[in-house]
Amino acid sequence: MKLLAVRRLLRIQRVVIRYQLDEMLFELPLPFWLRALSWLLPWRWLPRRPLALSRGARLRLALEDLGPIFIKFGQLLSTRRDLLPPDIADELARLQDQVPPFPEDQAIALIERQLGAPVSELFARFDSQPLASASVAQVHAAQLKSGEEVVVKVVRPGLKPVIRQDLAWLFLLARIAERASADARRLHPVDVVSDYEKTIYDELDLLREAANASQLRRNFEGSPLLYVPQVYWDLCRHQVLVMERIYGIPVTDLATLADQRTDMKLLAERGVEIFFTQVFRDRFFHADMHPGNIFVSTRTPWSPQYIAIDCGIVGSLTDEDQDYLARNLLAFFKRDYRKVAQLHIDSGWVPAETKVNEFEAAIRTVCEPIFEKPLKDISFGQLLLRLFQTARRFNMEVQPQLVLLQKTLLNIEGLGRQLYPDLDLWSTAQPYLERWMRERISPLHLLRNLQQQAEQVPHLSQIARDTLERLQRSQQREEQRPDRDQWPLRLLGAALIGAGTLQGLAPLLAAWPAWLMVGGGLYLVLRR
Repeated sequence: MKLLAVRRLLRIQRVVIRYQLDEMLFELPLPFWLRALSWLLPWRWLPRRPLALSRGARLRLALEDLGPIFIKFGQLLSTRRDLLPPDIADELARLQDQVPPFPEDQAIALIERQLGAPVSELFARFDSQPLASASVAQVHAAQLKSGEEVVVKVVRPGLKPVIRQDLAWLFLLARIAERASADARRLHPVDVVSDYEKTIYDELDLLREAANASQLRRNFEGSPLLYVPQVYWDLCRHQVLVMERIYGIPVTDLATLADQRTDMKLLAERGVEIFFTQVFRDRFFHADMHPGNIFVSTRTPWSPQYIAIDCGIVGSLTDEDQDYLARNLLAFFKRDYRKVAQLHIDSGWVPAETKVNEFEAAIRTVCEPIFEKPLKDISFGQLLLRLFQTARRFNMEVQPQLVLLQKTLLNIEGLGRQLYPDLDLWSTAQPYLERWMRERISPLHLLRNLQQQAEQVPHLSQIARDTLERLQRSQQREEQRPDRDQWPLRLLGAALIGAGTLQGLAPLLAAWPAWLMVGGGLYLVLRR
């Protein structure tokens, strides 16, 4: 383990001690052997003054001190109010857009270095006081010379070394877990950390975020469901992003949404529709949909429109993943647990020797209690726990490529609980999925697929021609190789012919060795 990673571990330990997070841990109902561990921690033998902070504030401040990976973990937790006490959930919600900013002079210096000019020349107005600050970057309000109101996003300096150290420990823990536990091997923790490593480093590249935002904007161009701000590409670099400034209500500001008489039921349903549209129409979805990145337009509260920002983390699905998800969800909605079990076996997510009847019964036991209930009465946290227990029993493997989708589903559920707790998630999603499945087998869709396949014909024919030429050249080489490789045998055959001739080829029975030598020699010389 590198020295920097060891130093990072010691820093994590100091933060835990400073904010007395170990006290929060050992207040939980832990097993006896784990509770006994508290007596082995040397700092717990020393007197400590109680902190004048709530437990939620201590946890939030600790995550802020530990950096972006821990802050993002807190952001995810903040959306799960069904799993957290209210005081902790309220404090963690502040991590969404109230992370302490870095000094403004560092931000201005980075902008000028990236764009190659002073901010006074680049903008008609630039607000040095940050508009918002998050785990990876902070944003400043500004105005272009042409008059458009924009925001300037700047990456926090010095993030990569901290992220690298945290990832080193995550990889170590993942490898230890895979070696120590069969359950952990099923979850592929190393692959999950590897995917997260790619995601977090991608988020540090604001050109990638700009490209994601442009794609999402095109996907919902003119849509009443979702608006994505415009990107000003001329002012975008790897560590600086300039985009249109939006004016909306934070999706968690329920009081303001109520004051403008927003249709909360429709708002919640449109959130579900946006998610399914991204996943099943576009196969390209915003994967960081925590409340700090979602706003609601003030224009038409009777027909509310979402506004999405921060497209640094997006997910995409293959045709196979998309089809698998749709068929499974529809089978779940129809309570066709037999089909769900068979789909899992056919996809290879559970061993082929799994008994379908037993797997079907286990899935029914987990899922049946959650149907015909409003969202407020369904705990997806408990559902995931029970599904994990079922997965362990049947050796089901978690697919790392769907981790972002699972994270987004948790965010969507947390958002739905806050907006409209009585939302019936099943009746909202099922018609959309059924319509999508019908469209997949419609004549227009089949014709479009046929057209796409026809467009591939020249490419496929070229591939086939190249393959045949390679096979022909290979065959020619194989035909030539024996001539080179068999010259010793041909030489041996010539020697046998000469020796047999010297012995005499008289038509007598006693001369059979000479004839045998000549025959063998002729075979070796003439064979191909």
